[in-house]
Amino acid sequence: MSLADELLADLEEAGDEGEDGLAEGGLEDIPEEMEVDYSKAECVTSIAKLRNSKQFSEIMDKISGYIGKQRKNSEVSGPVEADPEYRLIVAANNLTVEIDNELNIIHKFTRDKYSKRFPELESLVPDSLDYIRTVKELGNNLEKCKNNETLQQILTNATIMVVSVTASTTQGSLLSEDELKQLEEACDMALELNQSKHRIYEYVESRMSFIAPNLSIIVGASTAAKIMGIAGGLTNLSKMPACNLMLLGAQRRTLSGFSSTSLLPHTGFIYHCDVVQSLPPDLRRKAARLVAAKCTLAARVDSFHESSDGKVGYDLKEEIERKFDKWQEPPPVKQVKPLPAPLDGQRKKRGGRRYRKMKERLGLTEIRKHANRMTFAEIEDDAYQEDLGFSLGQLGKSGSGRVRQAQVNEATKARISKSLQRTLQKQSMTYGGKSTVRDRSSGTSSSVAFTPLQGLEIVNPQAAEKKVAEANQKYFSNMAEFLKTSPIQSTS
Repeated sequence: MSLADELLADLEEAGDEGEDGLAEGGLEDIPEEMEVDYSKAECVTSIAKLRNSKQFSEIMDKISGYIGKQRKNSEVSGPVEADPEYRLIVAANNLTVEIDNELNIIHKFTRDKYSKRFPELESLVPDSLDYIRTVKELGNNLEKCKNNETLQQILTNATIMVVSVTASTTQGSLLSEDELKQLEEACDMALELNQSKHRIYEYVESRMSFIAPNLSIIVGASTAAKIMGIAGGLTNLSKMPACNLMLLGAQRRTLSGFSSTSLLPHTGFIYHCDVVQSLPPDLRRKAARLVAAKCTLAARVDSFHESSDGKVGYDLKEEIERKFDKWQEPPPVKQVKPLPAPLDGQRKKRGGRRYRKMKERLGLTEIRKHANRMTFAEIEDDAYQEDLGFSLGQLGKSGSGRVRQAQVNEATKARISKSLQRTLQKQSMTYGGKSTVRDRSSGTSSSVAFTPLQGLEIVNPQAAEKKVAEANQKYFSNMAEFLKTSPIQSTS
C-alpha cells in the first residue's frame, strides 16, 4: 500500500469516528444557533412526545401499583439491582431526566409562540414553569396582571408590578384563537409533566429507606434518589470515587439561552442538599467534599445490605455534624500571661568547712579583682595589639597597692598556715636599707640633708624607720615569742 492510500484510509476512519461521536452526543451538544425554531411548529404534540409515549404510561402505572405496598429490608436478597421494584426506581429516575428535557422543549415552544403577544415577558420571568403558568393565566388579556390573586401565587409582588407596567407599553399584537389553543395545550402538558415528576420523586423517596437506608440518612431520600438515578444504580454508585460523586447533577453552562453567571462550577446535587446549604457560603465547598466522601462509604454499605437499620448512616452523619461544629467554632481567645516575678526565690545554701574551703579555692584572686576594676572617666590602654578593648584594669597603676598578697577570705576569715606567714614576713624584711624598688618612696629622694649647724650633712633618712621596723618585728610580729627575762635581784 502506498503512502497516499494509507493517508486516505486514515481520513476515512477519522470521518467515521466523527459521525459516531455526533450520533452519541445527541441534541445536547448542538449549539444554540442550530436549534429548532419552535414557532413554526403547528402543535406541541409534534415536538413533545413523551407524555403520550408507551414508556411513560407503563412506568406511571407501575408506580401507582407499588405506592400502596410496604417493603421490608429482609425481602431483598442478592444484588439490589435484581429486585424488580429497584429496576422500576432506576427507570423512574431516568424518566425524570427526560421530563426535564421535555419541559425545556415546551418552554421554548411557549416562548416562541407568546413572544408575538408579549415579547418582554421572557426577560421578566426567567423560570420556565413560572413563565408557562403566567402565559396560561394572562392569555390575550394583559390587563389581568392587576389585582390577580392567581398571579400573586406564581410571581412576587415586585415582579407583578414590573410585568403590569411593561404590559401597558408592549408593542405585541393579539393572538388568534388557534394560537391561544396551542398555547393552552402546551401549558397543560407542561404542568401535567411537572406533576408526574413530583409524583415520581415522592415514590422514590418513600422506597429509599429499604434500598439505601444509610445513604438516605446522610443526604436525605430525595438527594439520594437523584444521585443514585444519575449514577445508574446503587452498585455503580458504590464503585464511584467521592470526587466524581460530588459532581453528579452539575448543571450545564448553557441553559435555554439564559444567563449562567449565577451557576456555580463543579456543584451537583450534594452541594445543593440541605446538609451543605445550612452552612455559611465559605464552608459549603469543603462541606460538599466531606459529605461526598461519607456518601461513598454509605453507598458501599448499602450495596452489600449491611446495617439495614441505618446505624452506619447515623454514625457518619454524627461525624459530619461534629466536624461542621468544629469548623464554625470561634478561635480560642489568647490569654495574656503576666510576666514572671523578677525576684528569684531563695536558693539552697550549704555550709560547713568543706564548703568554705571550696569557696576559698574558687574565689577571685587579687590579680583578677584588680584586672576587673576600672577607673571612672579614664581611657584604658589595650593590653595587646591583637585584642583591642582588652585592658588590665587597675593592674600596674599607682595607688593600686601590692598585688601579690596572701589570699585571705574576708567573709569567712580563713587563716593561712604559719609556715606561709613566716615566708611572707621574711620576704617583707629589708636588709641593707630599703630601696626604691621595694619601697613606695619616690626615686628622687636624697640622703643629703641641710642642717643649720654643719650645713650639708649626709644622713640616713630611713634609719628611724628601720629602728621602728626592727622593734615591731621583735615585739609585735606574728613570729614574736615571749621573751625570757631574768628576775630583778635586790641590791640590798
